[in-house]
Amino acid sequence: MTSKSDPWYVHASLYAVIVILIIILVKVAIIDPKNTVEQENYYKNEARLRMKNIKEAEILYQKKYNQYSGNLDSLINFVKTDPMVDSVMNAFDSLTQRPANPFIALSDGQFTPDSLLRTPKSQQPFTLKIDSTETADTVVNRRGRIVKIEKHSVVGTKYYLEDPDGYGSIGSLDNDALKNTASWE
Repeated sequence: MTSKSDPWYVHASLYAVIVILIIILVKVAIIDPKNTVEQENYYKNEARLRMKNIKEAEILYQKKYNQYSGNLDSLINFVKTDPMVDSVMNAFDSLTQRPANPFIALSDGQFTPDSLLRTPKSQQPFTLKIDSTETADTVVNRRGRIVKIEKHSVVGTKYYLEDPDGYGSIGSLDNDALKNTASWE
């Protein structure tokens, strides 16, 4: 009794299917997740660099105007056009003779003020808020009558910056100890 063997092309096609399935499995299980992790790390690092640059811009703004800015557009305009910012960016440390530029170069190797507006992943604007407090003081005469009520408003003593993609935040509206402190540090 002789057994009939399958033709050679059936075996060859089965081997080809196995090779194709192995290639697909390697791509799905190894290559794609690696690319996703690398891209996610890029977005996280880039967003945090931009947030650090916003923090430095806020510090310069506060030095000049004695309050923080609550508007990213006006902060970017300040960085682009203010002579004080330009002088700080082009200054050198007198001891080390290194540049005193407070802004950090982004992943592409340069700093551009327009990069401060949006987060790199979703291209949504960063969330920037400042505090505002209002206090009232009542002035009373000797007879116990109210003479006047003095109101004082204080705006911009603290700020809070948040990445809408969830890569961190800087500052706090409630706590002075967290002023200019990043959540990832």
